[in-house]
Amino acid sequence: MIAIRPRSVQSVALVCLLALGLSGCGLSAELDRESNPERKPTPRPTLTVDVPTRAANPSPSGIPTHSPSVPVQEGQGCPPSGLRFRADEGDAAMGLRAMGLDVTNCGDRPYKLNGYPAVTVLDASGDPFPGVRTVEGTDKVSMAPEDPGPRSLTLAPGESAHAALYWRMHNQDGVYLRVAPAKGDDTVTVRPPYPLDIGPENILGTTAWQPSE
Repeated sequence: MIAIRPRSVQSVALVCLLALGLSGCGLSAELDRESNPERKPTPRPTLTVDVPTRAANPSPSGIPTHSPSVPVQEGQGCPPSGLRFRADEGDAAMGLRAMGLDVTNCGDRPYKLNGYPAVTVLDASGDPFPGVRTVEGTDKVSMAPEDPGPRSLTLAPGESAHAALYWRMHNQDGVYLRVAPAKGDDTVTVRPPYPLDIGPENILGTTAWQPSE
């Protein structure tokens, strides 16, 4: 009879365990073969995540973004003045807010511009927003870009000019803009795509009209 040393027993046991692992002859492998004899891959559940969508024309303060009783510029056609105004969606960074204002000559004769637009911020009822003051230039609005300054422009039919509006973020919304090519000209009320979070006791700075690119 051949005596087997303890170290040899351990070696044989280790070899057997490795053989079982490599051959898939363990208990878990055997149960897997019985439940899935054709060895088809087991499907895994798919994780789905619901992503919230942004509501149109959000208003942080909860006030209505449009009142049917406020007369605004018609969506189509050319106003009697021969000028059509448009405010863009705006931009924001570090508490500074910016919004573009465009005017297009939709009439049939040239129109001269020289200076700054006349702009008044209105609340949801169409009244001037309390305490908001509009100034020509941007030096009174912290971190606003420099105003390029006024220049004489003549818009041929179909041509446009651009001005920029700047203000510092506040906690209440202005909903409309009452605009005119210059002080003393006929005004029109425009509803921007999003409210102006300008709040009371704030300053709206405007750049001079510049040719649109």
